[in-house]
Order: sequence, then structure tokens, then C-alpha cells
Amino acid sequence: MGLKWTDTLDIAIELDDKYPDTDPLHVNFVDLRNWVLALDDFDDEPEHSGERILEAIQMAWIEERE
Repeated sequence: MGLKWTDTLDIAIELDDKYPDTDPLHVNFVDLRNWVLALDDFDDEPEHSGERILEAIQMAWIEERE
């Protein structure tokens, strides 16, 4: 079973593993969305994303870094 947009913490962990040198504070939502869609384990409809979901993923990624 793949990752869905609502799996914000799991997505954040995957992004942190894939982009260890990227500061999540400086990632724009267009790039963030594309990176999530490109994750091997991601399996959800691209159009189900929105600003609130992307913001939640970004915040989880920031917290994962702390």
C-alpha cells in the first residue's frame, strides 16, 4: 500500500531521506508537489493535493529535521 497525501509524516521522512541537503523552509509548493509525486512509494491522485496538504507536509519535514 503506497503513500497518500494524508500520510504527511511518512512523506516528510521519505523527502528527508531523498533530499538530505535541502532546507524544507526554502522549498516552494510547486517543487514540493513534484517531489512528492516522484517518490517511489507515493500512490495517490495528483489532483488531490492542495496548499493545506503541502503545507502540512512541509511542516512535518521541518519537524523531522529538528
